[in-house]
Amino acid sequence: MVNGGRALRGEVTAAGAKNSALAIITAATLAERGETILDNVPQYSDILHLCAILRDLGAEAEWLGPSTLRVDGRGLSRTKAPYNLARKLRGSTYVVGLLLARLGEAEVALPGGCDIGSRPVDFHLKGFQALGADAWVEHGSIHARARRLVGSKVFIDRSSFGTTVNLMIAASRAHGTTVLENAAQEPEIVDLANFLTAMGVRIRGAGTKLIRIEGAPELTGTRHEIIPDRLEAGTYLCAAAITAGRVTVRGIIPEHLRTVLLKLEEAGCRLAEGADWITLEAPRRPTAVDVQTSPYPGFATDLQSPFVAVMTIAEGVSVVQETIFDNRFGFTNELLRLGARIKVDRDVAVIQGVERLTGAPLEAHDIRGGAALVLAGLAAEGTTEVSGAANIGRGFQDLEGKMAALGADIRLVP
Repeated sequence: MVNGGRALRGEVTAAGAKNSALAIITAATLAERGETILDNVPQYSDILHLCAILRDLGAEAEWLGPSTLRVDGRGLSRTKAPYNLARKLRGSTYVVGLLLARLGEAEVALPGGCDIGSRPVDFHLKGFQALGADAWVEHGSIHARARRLVGSKVFIDRSSFGTTVNLMIAASRAHGTTVLENAAQEPEIVDLANFLTAMGVRIRGAGTKLIRIEGAPELTGTRHEIIPDRLEAGTYLCAAAITAGRVTVRGIIPEHLRTVLLKLEEAGCRLAEGADWITLEAPRRPTAVDVQTSPYPGFATDLQSPFVAVMTIAEGVSVVQETIFDNRFGFTNELLRLGARIKVDRDVAVIQGVERLTGAPLEAHDIRGGAALVLAGLAAEGTTEVSGAANIGRGFQDLEGKMAALGADIRLVP
């Protein structure tokens, strides 16, 4: 429940990166010697579901504090992930790479996650097959089997982030060297590579399109701190922009947000930054800006939705093109209920900014689109009710609490 019309002011700290945490928690279970302690882990529902999956497979995943997780994979013994849990999150595909590497066999339900377009697992299957595994889909699950994974050269279609992560996990225990061409370059890939290196894997090129991985026969547990969530940080900056506020986001790495910061500056926002913080001061109304999403270091597809929300009250016409997912504009139908003027044609949204939005009942169907609806509600006159808040909770920890601390009139209704 959001009562809009308040400019956000103050400071907020970003949590750990969800996309890093999902990959690294799974990779931590590769270790057959010692346990791993992970710091700055967010307790998003997707993270909690992944931990439950790993426990069901025989591993240990125990919270030592609000953001500290202990993972011990020495007891990993089962090769079939629980169907009802695995189908809830996209990151469950990483469990296939884990089980192949550790036990030589895997059965994991086809993943769920956000309804933002088709995300086939074909790229993952081709990668596993290149490493010497049999991999196929049957009865709603991914099946894979290999007597031994062997390093190989793999071309990753569309620089798929998930495929890059999965093959990095699997190749860490493969015999020989694996070369990933056209690999994803996100900071979360670099974070995973740093973690695997600390466990005993030799990795070169993470953060570039060519990653070399020399598999290790045995990995050892370690301690690692998850990098900050650039997507959460970008969402709070957009919240300041849409409410004509002034917000400082701390505990982040500004360089990870460079493309988004340039677009926010182009929209008329004033920015200042330090080593681990960014302050954004917004004008009364932003200026319309055109955006095209693309793989990192381009404009992040996960920040397209919040940015579109900002553009709904901008002066002028903005054009936003989505090049990653084919159904990411679904949330714009909900923004129309608030009085936004948006026309969508396939992968392009044309947004005519309006002077005012008015509150209305809305429904969130995915993490980022749901966050965009909350942002629009912050700017709208009157009350906005966003149902489906559980979808937002898959990628944000205490969103309503952090927004309230910045001055928003917002609350979560059970």
